[in-house]
Parts: sequence; structure tokens; C-alpha cells
Amino acid sequence: MMRIRFLLLSFMTSCFSVQAQQGTYCKFKKDTLVVGNKWIERKFLWNDGNVITYSLTDKATNQIWLNRLKTPDFQLTKDAASNGTYSSKEVKENTIHPNYLAVEVNVSLGTLTVKKVYRVYEDSPVIACDIYLKGSIDLALDTKAVNAADRKNIEFVEDMKSQQMTAILDQIKLDGFHWQTKIVEFFDVTDWNNNLIQERNIIPYRKTNYRGNLLLAHNNENNKGFFFLKEAPTSSVQLAYQGHDFTTDFGHFTISGLGLTAKDIKTEEWTKAYSSVIGMYSGGELQQLTALRNYQKNFRRLLPQRDEMVMMNTWGDRSQDAKVNEKFSLLEVEKAAELGISHFQIDDGWQVGKSPNSALAKGSFKNIWDNPDYWKPDPAKYPNGLHPIVKRGKELGVEICLWFNPSVQNDYADWEKDVNALVSLYKEYGIRTFKIDGLAIPTKQSEINLRKLFDGVLEETNNEVVFNLDATAGRRAGYYTFNEYGNVFLENRYTDWQNYYPYWTLRNLWQLSKYVPAEKLQIEFLNKWRNADKYGKDIFAPNNHSFEYLFATTMAGQPLAWFEGTGLPEEALKIKDLIKSYRKIQHDFHLGTILPIGDEPSGRSWTGFQSLNGNKGYFIFYRENTAEATGALKTWLPAGTKLKCTPVLGNGKNINTTIAKNGTIEVSLPKINDFVMYRYEITK
Repeated sequence: MMRIRFLLLSFMTSCFSVQAQQGTYCKFKKDTLVVGNKWIERKFLWNDGNVITYSLTDKATNQIWLNRLKTPDFQLTKDAASNGTYSSKEVKENTIHPNYLAVEVNVSLGTLTVKKVYRVYEDSPVIACDIYLKGSIDLALDTKAVNAADRKNIEFVEDMKSQQMTAILDQIKLDGFHWQTKIVEFFDVTDWNNNLIQERNIIPYRKTNYRGNLLLAHNNENNKGFFFLKEAPTSSVQLAYQGHDFTTDFGHFTISGLGLTAKDIKTEEWTKAYSSVIGMYSGGELQQLTALRNYQKNFRRLLPQRDEMVMMNTWGDRSQDAKVNEKFSLLEVEKAAELGISHFQIDDGWQVGKSPNSALAKGSFKNIWDNPDYWKPDPAKYPNGLHPIVKRGKELGVEICLWFNPSVQNDYADWEKDVNALVSLYKEYGIRTFKIDGLAIPTKQSEINLRKLFDGVLEETNNEVVFNLDATAGRRAGYYTFNEYGNVFLENRYTDWQNYYPYWTLRNLWQLSKYVPAEKLQIEFLNKWRNADKYGKDIFAPNNHSFEYLFATTMAGQPLAWFEGTGLPEEALKIKDLIKSYRKIQHDFHLGTILPIGDEPSGRSWTGFQSLNGNKGYFIFYRENTAEATGALKTWLPAGTKLKCTPVLGNGKNINTTIAKNGTIEVSLPKINDFVMYRYEITK
């Protein structure tokens, strides 16, 4: 009892000091724990540390939602709770994240100890919860979720421990029957997928399971709502997957799936499960999406000198590593500068070791560290190391970047060696942007060691390094894992195989941008003159668009020039003025909340993006191959809003207009496959 009282006293002291400093707070009174900020408050019944949500408050409108459940938010075992403790601390801002309050709740459930860390940011209507487990657990398996064909006879206890566990990460039961609910499932493995989201609009009825990372619930009675976000890889590649992520049952919403098995839980070390996030909003879809994006922008600060880039990577022309050497790289850096490119990335082939994708040798990713020189510049290709390339890049204002494939064997057991290799490249050459390829995350230990790898590099480089995390194949991080480490290399597309169409790429960015920050996605444009004959008379072929238009389809994201600069015709170099002008406003454009507008890209649509930032922002409008020279695009602005729109890129005239009753704006472009970017100001 004395220990609990001491913890309570220290907890309250730290909470109130944090509240005074940054506007987030936690407090404990009688049997109630309260966590919040100026936008959201979550109140818990203590329940010996196995907390039960009592209420959620949307402080913007003073809407209080009472939880009708009497059971704990987190459910895994039926053991009684004991040894409940809590503490809090302010996590100081750094170049990755702003200040936030971390409230830690620990509880024992039999032989299992659960740690829940609630993260509250100062200016976000969201409370996240990171869950960690330690100890041991005896479980009844959820046999219903496993396909019978995938089962084997269970002969040993260890076999049982390797099976999936049924767990509820968080849940809430609210009054009302009129919850218009959307569940969004995401897909990566983009070498095989070209449809990256699937939305399901439902009215919750009886108990039903759904797949996805995001559940958005809107109450039609009062025009308010909340969302659950599961911070995990996409459903198709999650670890220990139980077949679903969300369950709805009238007003009862649950988010489930630990992402680990009983075998993954250690007795002396915390193992992190997937995280859950709950957010609140009042109003319509714009307020809903803004609340989500507000939280997402806190994960990794977007610093203009570190995170903004227009990158060129030569792999898109399919030479693989056949051309990669000092002379080629120097020529490419020259071309990058001529194009206005900010970053030049040397893909696979710069290093001593040979990968399986080598055009020159049958290499392997197995046992990389059998060769201690694997991640050093190949002396045959780069007799002076990378110094001449880096030096010339600095002279021309082009930052040199590299490709890297972590050593996958034994769940990345050699992660420390990988850290040393990356940090050495940073210290010797100043390389700070690395494309991370070849990831496989089939086990919890591999995920743990990968996080140690990324954290180790950031720690040794003062958070200067950016990782381009490849999402093209295998079990990888998806859109909601490892977000603090950099951006997502979204897809490989090649004219060689006729799987690059500008509207396909634009459509993927357009669809994802509703739920994933567009500025965290690397989006490719290709050399439209290569393989033009392979497309025949296809009206949507890349060569039927201007090179400027191809670049414009990537501007909402981080543009990726997926080609060899030396392979471009002279006329391509005219794009330099556009790219340089874009780079001047790139960061300001990305600071806003970027959302899709108009119709879905189809090759025949009027479509685009809007970046919202208070009373100002940006539009990008695209006229695809449609006969209509004037398009009416639905925006995220209310009817009657008066606007002044000034063209900053592309082809367009000044517009002074009023948003129509249906939220649309009219835009004219005289030519097909053309674009314009406007900076807008709300004048009334």
C-alpha cells in the first residue's frame, strides 16, 4: 500500500508539471485516471491497473461519449489484475518528433505483465497507445481464425506457443445505432498490386469482423465521430494474423491483433505489440481526415533540408548494375544538376558485394557479413571510393544517396554490423539518404532487430539519416509502421514491361493521399521516350504526355526520377525550370494537409490535390484525356468561400472565384493531359 501511495504522489507531481509546460495532462483522482490535452480527454476507471475507459470527450464541442462496457479495454487473458502502477514523463522534442506526454500503465495478469504507454501530443485530437508484454502466458488458441489446411497436429507446448493469439488491443461501446462506418484496408507488395486501398462503407449491425488499418465511425445523429488506427503493416502481411483487425457490433467497436505469439513474449524483456490509436472529431469528412493527418504529421517532422527531395535513381531504365561505376555516376550527377534534381541515388551495384539482382554476377543476400567488405565501394568500379561523386555533387548542389539491403539472415542478427556500415558511409562521405530494399519481416524478432538497426543509425547520426523504405515486395512495414524513419518508396514501374502509365501512378497517389500523408510517399516518373514503340497506339502511353506532365503527377509526393539522366534526349532538359520552381514551393505545399480532389484518375478525368493550411493553400489540377476543356472539381472548401488563385506552376490564368453550392471550383485548361498548380487565398 505504501508503494502505491508513493507512486500516486510522484505520478501526480509529474503530470501536473507536464500539464503546465505543454498543454497535455494526466491526473488521478480516487479510482479514475484521466489523460488528455486541449482537444481530447480519455477517462479510465483504474480497475487495479487493467484500465476500463469510462468516457471520451471531444473538448472542441464538449461532446462526452460514455463507454457502456464494463470490461477492460485490453483483453488477452482472464487472469485477475494485480500490481497496477503508473507514471508519466514528458518526452522532449527532437528533430524527429515534437514534445509529447507519455503515460505508462503497468499491470500483471497472472504470469503476464502488460505495459501500456499512452502518447498524447499537444495539438492533436488523438491518443495513441503502445502495448508491451513481458513474462509468460498460457493461452487457448483462436482456432476459428486459422484455415484448417494450414494447421498441423500439435505435439508440443512450443508448437502451441507459436500459434496466433486472440487479443483486443482497444475497444469502446457507444450509444446509438446510426454509426456510418468506413473500414479501409491497404495493400503494399506493389510489384504485384496496383490497387492499394479498399474501402468498405457499412452500418454496424451484429458482430462482424473486418480487415484494415483504419476504421472511421461517424454518428449521423450529432455529426461527430471517432476513428481507430492500427499501427501495423497491411493486413495481408501482419504477423500472427488472426484474420481480421476490427469488429463491429452495433455501437461496439474493437481493434485487435497483437502481431506476436506467446513464443515471442520474453520473461525479462519487453516485446512490443502493434499499437492502437483513437482520435475524435466534430463535423464531416474533412474534420475526420484532418484529425488523422494532424496525428500523422507528429510522427516525423518534415524538415526541408533533410526530408524534401526530388530524387533521381537510375534503376528504372533496367540497366541494373551493369553501368554503375565512377564515370557513369559522375555523368549522372551532371545530368541531375541539368534537370534541377536535388538528390542522386546510386542503386544496387556501388558496393563490393553482389546482390541477386546483379546483371554482372550471381550474387546473394545470404550471409552478407561473411564478406566484411560487402558494403564498401567496389574498388574496381570506384577506385577513388565515392569521394569524386560526392565532391562533384556538392559543387553542383546535388546530394548523393545510396541503396542498401540489410543482412536478413537469422532475423537481422547482424543488425549492429549494418548500423556500423551505414554510419561509416555517413561519416566518410556524408551519405544520409538510403533506400532500404530486400526487407523481410516474417517474425517478431526480425521486426525488433530492424527497429534497433534504424534507431541505431539515427542515434549515431543525430537523426540526420532518411530511409526510403521500399514497399514493393515481401513482408514489409506498409504505410503505418516505421513512419518515424523516413518515407516510402512506393512502386517499381517500367516502360520495358508496359506497366508504367501516368494515370495509374497518379491514381495510386490520389487514393492513398486521403489516409496516408502524400509527402511521405516517393512517386516515380519515367523516361517517356524509352520503349515508346512497345505501347503501340495506346492513347494512355507515357509518350502521349509531356515530360512536364509526368513530373507533375508526382508533385504531391516526393518526386522520383526513375531513369538514367544520360539516357534522356536533349528536349527533356527543358524540364529544369519546372523542377527548380517546384522545389521553391515544395515544402510550403507539403506543410498543408494534402487531400485528393476531383474525380479519381482514370486517364479521362479532371482530378487533382488540395493542400489545406488555414486560410491559404494550394491546388493541383490535372486535365487528363477528356474532351471537356473546363472541369468542375469538388474541393474541401465550403460553398460560398471566396478565393484568389494565383498560378505558380504549369499552365493557368489567375482565378478569382466563389466555391459553388456543391463545393466545386471550375478550372479551364485548353489542352488534354495538362496541369496547373495554384496558390490560393481565402478572401472571405
